[in-house]
Parts: sequence; C-alpha cells; structure tokens
Amino acid sequence: MGSKYGTIIMGPAGAGKTTFCSALIQHLRNNKRSCYYINLDPAAEDFAYEPDLDIKELISLEDVMEELHLGPNGGLIYCFEFLLENLDFLTEPLEQVGEEYLIIIDMPGQIELYTHVPIVPSLVRALTKGSLNISMCAAYLLESTFIVDRAKFFAGTLSAMSAMLMVELPHVNILSKMDLVKGQMARKELKRYIEPDVSLLQDMPESGLVYEYKDGVDSGDAEEVAKGDTFGRLNRAVGQLIDDFSLVSFLKLDVQDEDSVGAVLSYIDDAIQFHEAQEPREPNDEVDDGDMG
Repeated sequence: MGSKYGTIIMGPAGAGKTTFCSALIQHLRNNKRSCYYINLDPAAEDFAYEPDLDIKELISLEDVMEELHLGPNGGLIYCFEFLLENLDFLTEPLEQVGEEYLIIIDMPGQIELYTHVPIVPSLVRALTKGSLNISMCAAYLLESTFIVDRAKFFAGTLSAMSAMLMVELPHVNILSKMDLVKGQMARKELKRYIEPDVSLLQDMPESGLVYEYKDGVDSGDAEEVAKGDTFGRLNRAVGQLIDDFSLVSFLKLDVQDEDSVGAVLSYIDDAIQFHEAQEPREPNDEVDDGDMG
C-alpha cells in the first residue's frame, strides 16, 4: 500500500467538479485534515481555494489555441500530452507530500480524456506506480438533473462505466447537485437511478424527435427515425450493456450539506484505505492553515 493518498475528480463539463473540490477542501479544513490541491484544467480560472499546483504554470489552453491554431478539444489533448512529456512538473512537488495529506486532483470536463484516448490512464499509471505509489480513487461526477431525461442519464452512466474501465482505479460515482432535484421525485423512484434500473427505459416517454425532410437528401428509414424506434432500441441496448456489467451505482451529493460531503469523503477514504495508515491524533492537534489547499 502506498504512503501517499489521493482522489482524481472527473466528469463532464458542468457536473460541479471544482465546486465539489472546494467543498471537500472546506470539509477537510473543518476536520483539521491536510490536503494538497492540484488543478489540471488548463482553461480553469476561478477557484475558491488557490491550487497548490496549477497546470497553467506549465501550459495553458488559451496559449495552445492561439499559437497552434487548435480548437478547445484538440488543444486540451495537446496540453495533456505536453504534461506527460514533462511529468517532473507534477511528480517532483508530490514527492514532498506526506501520508497525512489527501491529494485532490481537479480534472477538465472533456470526457474523451477519460473514455476515448489513453491520456488519463497514462497519467494515472505515472502517479500510482514508481516512487510516488499514490493510493488513488477516481470520483466521477454526473449532474443529478440528468434524471429528468432517462436516455441522457443512461448515456451519462455509460460514460461513467467507460471511465471506470479505462482508468482502472477504485471508483466512486456521484450524482452531484442533488439540491436541484430535491422534492421533485419520490425516494423510491430516485433509488432506481442511484442503482441504475434498466427497466426505466422500457416505459420511457416519447422522445419528441421530429425528422426534418430535405430535398436531395436520402431520408433512409425516416419514418422509423421520426417515430423514435431506432433511438428506443439504441437506448435499451445501452441500458442492457450497463446492466450486464453491473458496475455503476451512485452516491448522492449536495455540496451545501456538509454531512453529504462527509459521506462521499468517507467512501473515498475507504477506497484508498486512508485511515489505516494514519497515526492516532490528539484532539487538540492543530493543522497549519498554510498546509491546506
């Protein structure tokens, strides 16, 4: 088991990753725990807590897009390829981080980094092997408002499962922003999303998709598409795939509720076996604010 401990915060854009990192840091402070906060989003600008290490000190997405004339996605992949070529930027500061710290790595929201290309898996291997040997857990955030659209929710669940398989770490999946759906769904119904129930796709409402006919364009199976049959079958196939693997379940997160943040942190701590390596502490032990992210 490693002598360093960390969590890598992943998920699509808008899922609340940086907000979760801030809530996590505040919770750690309140409980007199140390953390080391790393921002690996080369486009991020606003932080509630200043990162201890920021990828923008090495490379920024804005500079890459301007100098290499790349789009946001291509520029982001270039930034991570550059980081992998200059891993000392990341590994050397982490060598000094002790086992009492929780390393928090805030990732960008482009999910292709986790599901399509081997960049993040390569980064994870560099952090969890060798001299660093960080015991690490992945936390994948999915916005709870996805439950309003069942097909969208299962697409997000599939992305979470893909990240689990690609990254190959202990994994915690989280439905974020639960305060936005509070009171909108019965607890029994919500449980069908916490433990994804494929039968939700069987009685899914009509998609509302309308096929647009254009002159000179082969409509193919336009009638079937217009009725949504094709999309229904696709959704059910995705649901069956998720059910066959039976890997994904979710924790509920409301960052405004400290108990909710603490509950998610307890799962992360268990996944990385953080507490097993800690020395007993006296109640009056203080943590220097300068040591906090």
